[in-house]
Amino acid sequence: MRRTTVILGLVLTVSFCASTLCWSADTIKIGFNIPLTGDIPKVGESSKFAAEIFKDEVNGAGGLKVGDKTYKLEFLYEDNESKAESATSGALKLITQNQVLALIGPQSSKQAIPAGEVCNDNRTPMISPWSTNPKTTENRPCVFRACFLDPFQGPVAARFVTEEFGAKKAAVLYDIASDYPKGLAEYFKSSFESIHGAGSVVAFETFTTKDKDFSAQLTKIVNSGADVLFTPQYYDEVPLIVKQAQELGWKKPIMGSDSWGSAELMKLCGDSCKGYFFSTHYAAAGAKGATKEFIDKYNARYGYVPDDVAALTWDAISLLIKAIENTGGLTGNLATDRNAVKDRLTEIKDFEGITGRMTFTASGDPIKCAVVVKINDKGEFEFYKSACP
Repeated sequence: MRRTTVILGLVLTVSFCASTLCWSADTIKIGFNIPLTGDIPKVGESSKFAAEIFKDEVNGAGGLKVGDKTYKLEFLYEDNESKAESATSGALKLITQNQVLALIGPQSSKQAIPAGEVCNDNRTPMISPWSTNPKTTENRPCVFRACFLDPFQGPVAARFVTEEFGAKKAAVLYDIASDYPKGLAEYFKSSFESIHGAGSVVAFETFTTKDKDFSAQLTKIVNSGADVLFTPQYYDEVPLIVKQAQELGWKKPIMGSDSWGSAELMKLCGDSCKGYFFSTHYAAAGAKGATKEFIDKYNARYGYVPDDVAALTWDAISLLIKAIENTGGLTGNLATDRNAVKDRLTEIKDFEGITGRMTFTASGDPIKCAVVVKINDKGEFEFYKSACP
């Protein structure tokens, strides 16, 4: 009779877990949906490297205490190949097969927007460190981000070029097929024209992902009379644009966005990019406190200064860990615990990250400042000024 009761109990437990998704009592699994291959592999590398430092520090100190239990962290990395379809399939795999508690990433808006839909539909918390497009979190209570939004970044860039360069006419060059640059280009244009009037963006030129020749668009820009060129493109595209513009006679300022911030930019662009500015999330040169500590240990381990993606990934993980700790204890029921983590994320106020202080709004977006950095003569990303909401 006793043996029958035990067997029945085991059967009921297995049945319960199969229907409600139970997870290991000793390990917290977190999924990373990042581009380890494809167009921007350095973004994925930065994310993974920052995550590995974080995980090793927590596990090396004995683990993460949540309530009255201590857990080891297990990070699972899914390569989204810089593709939207891979990001959605990767998110689904991490959620259903790997049964992670939450996801970090994708980074790029082109992947984060569709992956965010998958996470929200499956009621699994997701934090994108780097996606600035509003659609990533829009009407998605399970999706968050660790960065500012493009409706804020666009006006920051427009005001900066107006105040710093006295620009009254602007040109824009962007990839119309990619969510991030398209959205940011439109926000910049709207803001610049609200300052200087309709028609003050005298050239609004587009291309399509993987294009390499921008001579036709840049010829129009050079001849447009613009005082500044704004191009919110990724680090692998910026050098091509900058060098072709200079070859065509462009000698005026070029302004970029946070997608410029990769450690690879200066390896690809060299002297051609020195002296230019871009809006971003943090400045490595001259950093202090916890930010400098992160930079030093990243540099010591991997041999180069971490970019904004690495810093934002660190903050995204830190936010998630704080939310997990704030649950006060995990039940082992994955659906229940995912919901509890999501609820705790919405309550975070005045979080001191290495990319700045942030408080979450009801939409899952943080209120935080941006910085404008200058690429100095050493090729470093040097703090120039900050811009706050």
